[in-house]
Amino acid sequence: MAFFTDTTTTTAGNGLFARIARVFARIQQSLAESREFRRTYNELNSLSDRELADLGLNRMDLSRVARDTVYGN
Repeated sequence: MAFFTDTTTTTAGNGLFARIARVFARIQQSLAESREFRRTYNELNSLSDRELADLGLNRMDLSRVARDTVYGN
């Protein structure tokens, strides 16, 4: 009795390329999140102390608020 198993397309083909694509997608997502964090932080930082106080924030809160906004914590 003989049997044949074809592993060329699943192991070296689609599987490898799918993993590589996921790595690049994750890198792209991380870069986009990083840009959004910086943009959010810079917008908040451009507000005056009075405007921040109206929002119930102070300068020490900016990083936390930007992080929570972008990463959903």
